[in-house]
Amino acid sequence: MNTVQIKTEDDYDAALAEVDRLMGSPPDSRDGENLEILVTSVEAYEAKHLAD
Repeated sequence: MNTVQIKTEDDYDAALAEVDRLMGSPPDSRDGENLEILVTSVEAYEAKHLAD
């Protein structure tokens, strides 16, 4: 998977749904790697858009 840019709230919602689907994936699997990338993207979006 390439880097994921979350630009809109719809992108954010879709990323969260995909994170939920991928939870529990083995870390050394393709799904596990995709999960790590998505979580990083979600955290960046939240830091920028949802910070207090």
